[in-house]
Amino acid sequence: MNKIYHKLSLLSVAVLTTGAVWAGNPDRQGEAGANQLLLNPWARSAGLHSLNTSSVTGSEAMYLNVAGLGRLSNATQLQLGNTRYLQGADLGINALGFARKLGSGAFGVSLVSMDMGDFEFTTENNPEGTGTTFSPSFFNLGLSYSHVFSNKVSVGITAKVVNESANSVGARALALDAGVQYVSGENDNFKFGISLRNIGSKMRFTGEGLSKQLPNPGPNFQYNNTYYERSAYYELPSQLNIGASYDWLLGRNSRLTVLGNFASNAFSRDQLGLGTEFMLKDLVALRAAYKIELDADEVERTLDNGFSGGFTVNLPTRKGSDTRLGLDYSFRTTFIYGGIHNVGLRLEF
Repeated sequence: MNKIYHKLSLLSVAVLTTGAVWAGNPDRQGEAGANQLLLNPWARSAGLHSLNTSSVTGSEAMYLNVAGLGRLSNATQLQLGNTRYLQGADLGINALGFARKLGSGAFGVSLVSMDMGDFEFTTENNPEGTGTTFSPSFFNLGLSYSHVFSNKVSVGITAKVVNESANSVGARALALDAGVQYVSGENDNFKFGISLRNIGSKMRFTGEGLSKQLPNPGPNFQYNNTYYERSAYYELPSQLNIGASYDWLLGRNSRLTVLGNFASNAFSRDQLGLGTEFMLKDLVALRAAYKIELDADEVERTLDNGFSGGFTVNLPTRKGSDTRLGLDYSFRTTFIYGGIHNVGLRLEF
């Protein structure tokens, strides 16, 4: 066991060192793509502004810190999520998460897809539209595993496929997430977590949509050649999260949690936030958080800042049953449009 803790310590140091190298760089802001990987589709963690790196559990841990996947409260969890991103902009996110305990750990599958609606198809000859529409397809599919060591330390890893496609062009990448969670204290009320997200291959758009036929005059007759435009490669939005939380136990089944998180972004400014969560008898939870982007003015700041809040209603399906049905909701403020709304439905059995 001492060897295991030693290896985990080395992993944590390596992650921290990597984060120092990749510290937020405003000069590289906007150079990464696939930024949907940074949009949280799950209402519980979104209500805390994704600050619960140290305490997130279950299927939604596959988004923020996969180490929490192994800390399922029940044997199986199925979760659905819907996000109205920038209310009024007709952008949505749909998510499906499944987690299942397996010995001292758990495995999970997650699917997150963006709904951007229909766009008019235009060409050089028809700039006002051809009368047809197309719908972009942006999604990522992840397969995760997490292992818990003596209920104190958990580690996890996610492998995921990232896909972006629209109108006969597409870009794909493979990415990895990794995380560690540590639990300590007399009642396991102190938690610490580190996660490294979206480390993978570069993306580049290819396909028939980038081709064009142009005349190639010959000595006797003219014919057309097909030419392909070569698009530029772009990086995934890598991110390092370091978080901690403390639980004040209020009676047998109630608690008040205070948490904080630091996010280092490879292609944008760093972020820092604080939040709190109140849980009443494992039935109702209330959440609030505030996150800021460091060294950003009113013009340059991103949307993922400011106030967030949410609640959970978690009820057993029948008296004395371990099967629970949960309803989650969260809201995040934005300085444009009508904010971000998350709704989730969760079944645990």
